[in-house]
Amino acid sequence: MAYSGRPILAEELLFKPEHSLIDQSLHSRLGATTTNGDGFGIGWYGEGEEPALFKGVDPAWNDRNLREISGQVRTGMFFAHIRASTGTAVQRSNCHPFRHGRWLWMHNGMVAGFHELRRDLVMAVDPDLFPDIEGTTDSELLFFLALTFGLEQDPIPAVERAVGLVEDVAARHGVPHPVQMTVATTDGVGMWAFRYASSGQARSLYFSTRVDKLAALHPEVEVLHELGTEARFIVSEPLRDLSGAWNEVPESSCGFVRPGEAELLPFRPLLAAA
Repeated sequence: MAYSGRPILAEELLFKPEHSLIDQSLHSRLGATTTNGDGFGIGWYGEGEEPALFKGVDPAWNDRNLREISGQVRTGMFFAHIRASTGTAVQRSNCHPFRHGRWLWMHNGMVAGFHELRRDLVMAVDPDLFPDIEGTTDSELLFFLALTFGLEQDPIPAVERAVGLVEDVAARHGVPHPVQMTVATTDGVGMWAFRYASSGQARSLYFSTRVDKLAALHPEVEVLHELGTEARFIVSEPLRDLSGAWNEVPESSCGFVRPGEAELLPFRPLLAAA
């Protein structure tokens, strides 16, 4: 779940919706696994230059510290992720979101054949960035490939090149359909989202309708009146069953939200040298 809008308490986003991310950690309706208990993480922008992170390896539904701090963290840019491991260790450094400077990144999906592809992909990371990789996941490595290709300057082509590289390396290793991803990333001002799978069938991803329109349709939902007209959500699964609230991100698409601006675009992997 990614949120951009008027500052709001994290508990309003994490715990209070009827199908909140905490509920999804136990009862996912659309995910590849129903239960996602291999850790969690939240990231938010507060007083410091860089975003803050809070992560744990316990299931999100069973972490009292997460519930405790969510009632004290108020932010206008909030990322949250629940993890179901696809093979790498259950440890804090493997929990999303991942951070580099002002940037946060989280990924739902996998790189197929990662064990075979990992060496070639690691070697493609900018040597200046490599020491900052903390964990062992395909998700974090995909982040650092995007950083290598210019995520901080122009996010969409950077991710297109990162995915293009993964598919190129996979083809050389004989790994079919290597990329399965929905991704959200932010620099604290803008928010970008990507939905893509090499097979053409990506995991679910939704973006919210403008909150002022939703508040007019559903005046009984009090929190909608607190979020402001610029508020947007990007989620793997809808947080509430509200008519007109959620729009599915099309296959092979990406989008961005900045103050006063939002756009949905096609996503096309590029060869890194292109």
